[in-house]
Amino acid sequence: MPHYLYLARCADDSLYAGTCLDLAEREATHNAGKGSKYTRSRLPLRFVYHEEFATLSEVRKREAAVKR
Repeated sequence: MPHYLYLARCADDSLYAGTCLDLAEREATHNAGKGSKYTRSRLPLRFVYHEEFATLSEVRKREAAVKR
């Protein structure tokens, strides 16, 4: 099962980076107000970019690099 890094554009025009296994499910979770604390007050959001990785380790390393 692939792991994804995603960038989401929030309603306030900020970007949020996260990881997940299912892009559509994660976007719906965020927009239902059940995602991260950061995004709850910045809804709605939409995913604007993603990358696919084979392992959780790889995606977490990439997420850390993007957030730097």
